[in-house]
Amino acid sequence: MREVIFPPTLAQAVATSGFSPALRAGDLLFLTGATGADTSGVMPPDAETQTRNAIGKALEILAAADTDAQAVVEVTSYHIGIHDHFDAVDAILRELLGVPLPAWTAVEVAGLRRPGAVIELRIVAHVPLAV
Repeated sequence: MREVIFPPTLAQAVATSGFSPALRAGDLLFLTGATGADTSGVMPPDAETQTRNAIGKALEILAAADTDAQAVVEVTSYHIGIHDHFDAVDAILRELLGVPLPAWTAVEVAGLRRPGAVIELRIVAHVPLAV
């Protein structure tokens, strides 16, 4: 059975759109890909701010599942211009997710859904069910 996980700030979006910020399947939590728009929906021009915003969204969802960055077991990052900003993204992930980093695959793509986005993060976390 799938359980939708979302922070209270996204309750209205979930109710009106059917959007699932994250789905729990057993002990795994699959977060929907997140780009780096800020809380008002504005996409910053730089990859560093986009990365911080995307991780911030993920941490908010993880908190709604009563866990934190230490639960993250896999990250897939999608990049436009990966060689222009990879080192900065790597440093931010190390800062916000901790070391050792989770399993991580970085992929160069031709485009992302949100105009102006240069990075999108997809995250999987291990969140054991309460017994």
